[in-house]
Amino acid sequence: MTDTFPTPAATPRRRRRALVAGAIAAPLAFGAVGLSLAQTGTTVTPVEPTAISALTASGAIAARGEVTEIYGNKFVIQDSTGRALVETGRQGEGATLVRPGEAVTVQGRFEKGFLHASLITRADGTQVRLGPAGGPPAGTLDWAKDTIGLGPKPDQAALTARVEAAGYTDIRVTGRGPRHLEVAARGADGRERQLHVGFGGEIREKKVF
Repeated sequence: MTDTFPTPAATPRRRRRALVAGAIAAPLAFGAVGLSLAQTGTTVTPVEPTAISALTASGAIAARGEVTEIYGNKFVIQDSTGRALVETGRQGEGATLVRPGEAVTVQGRFEKGFLHASLITRADGTQVRLGPAGGPPAGTLDWAKDTIGLGPKPDQAALTARVEAAGYTDIRVTGRGPRHLEVAARGADGRERQLHVGFGGEIREKKVF
């Protein structure tokens, strides 16, 4: 005779895990529709390219040139005024993002002699986004809500106006965090700042260039 035992009731921890797993599985089932919803509400501010020789420390700057050399996740662009070394992070480790001789526009953060790319635009207008997509960390409940369009939706225009009212100028949105926007702007002294702008309007300076 085989003994049988009642199945123990799910513990609170197991129930929580099941809820999180279900929340994560749901957006994956939605596929591209869910992902498109998650990407609404935040637009990176396009930056007009500057001559490579005029690149200065900035949280949001762009340059246009021809790819002349590729070194793993880095490549060199050149225009009539000079050359710049572009860093592309983990996404560029296969050295397949660009081709030698290709004309590209690179937008990102320029610091310590490197142009840290966040956006590459090809001659035909197609774009490659680099770095984290922004929003909550993948796999969390907040991420699941964000993916299906149920997460917090920032009012980008209102938040930009809030930054302007605080005395900043030349305001450029560079990305999004779980509950904040990443912003580059100039302070009253003319120096550029990287700002953390909460969805509730709170403004915090992260870096001064």
